[in-house]
Amino acid sequence: MRKLNIFFLLFISINSFAQIGGNSVYEFLNLSSSARAASLGGDVIAIKDNDLGLCSYNPSLLNNSMSNNLVLDYVNYFTDINYAYVSYAKTYDNIGNFAIGLQSINYGDFIEADENGLITGNFKSSEYALNLFYSRELDSMFSVGANLKPIYSVFDSYTSYGIALDAGITYHNEKKQLTAAFVMKNLGTQIKPYHEGNREPLPFELEIGVSKKLAHAPFRLSFIAHNLETYDLTYSKINTSEPTNVDVSDSNTSDNFDFFGNLMRHTIFGLEFIPTKNFFVRLGYNYQRRKELQVVKATNFVGFSWGFGIKISKFQISYGSATYHLAGASNHFSISTNLSDFYKRKS
Repeated sequence: MRKLNIFFLLFISINSFAQIGGNSVYEFLNLSSSARAASLGGDVIAIKDNDLGLCSYNPSLLNNSMSNNLVLDYVNYFTDINYAYVSYAKTYDNIGNFAIGLQSINYGDFIEADENGLITGNFKSSEYALNLFYSRELDSMFSVGANLKPIYSVFDSYTSYGIALDAGITYHNEKKQLTAAFVMKNLGTQIKPYHEGNREPLPFELEIGVSKKLAHAPFRLSFIAHNLETYDLTYSKINTSEPTNVDVSDSNTSDNFDFFGNLMRHTIFGLEFIPTKNFFVRLGYNYQRRKELQVVKATNFVGFSWGFGIKISKFQISYGSATYHLAGASNHFSISTNLSDFYKRKS
């Protein structure tokens, strides 16, 4: 039962990122798989280069420089929970850019018991989403893209099928090294709910983002405004007996409403240090994550993230770490390559 309790505590922490948490299914769709995105605060929608792993955050980032690229992401999460992502891209002239990916999460093995605590066996839980990408450049600066995601979720004997759609538009000015994007995520529905007649909403979200690489310094700054469909991301106190180590100072009550605090909860900041083409250092700050998951007496680095990337021969390897709580941080690993580098085309 200990592992089962940890499982539910994890979902409480995931859903406590915002007031909207806990109101939708398939929350695993919002987990950061890319090490680069995790190190930049958990989300990246406005950095346009040859990183195929970022297309799962904004499908309009998919471009012809990613053709024949393969990316593998693995995340060592809390307890024995692991999730992964794999994707491959291909460009066809005069048609567009295509990619296919698979997102999966495995929650591990659980002890099954009845209401009296009698152990009756064990069970497993996992969720999967197939990613089907298409993008196309409208001109030299604007591109559009979409990602269709069939979803399968199983928790013991409870199963569910769903479908979701991501869509985005990206503006990229190569000369000014400026990128801006707008993304709609997880527009869809449950096809088969866990319980007959009880369809639940998906974690729909609207985001805008911008990034800027400095002209005379090896830095790229990025900014994300997320959950734009929901104005108020603060939470309300549901009782008056909170533990003394829980931060409820900016909770949304009739006599205590922090406009600036609510505004900041929509923001994620990222910084990349790029001294060479083969080495990167990344830092990120997620304000909402820090305010929702920190404890007053030991705030530590909750909400902060960091990571690095290095190119070795034909492979680009990245690591990212994001601090969620005093309980620890997640560890993200990514490796990508272009399969064309392994063979020579015949003339």
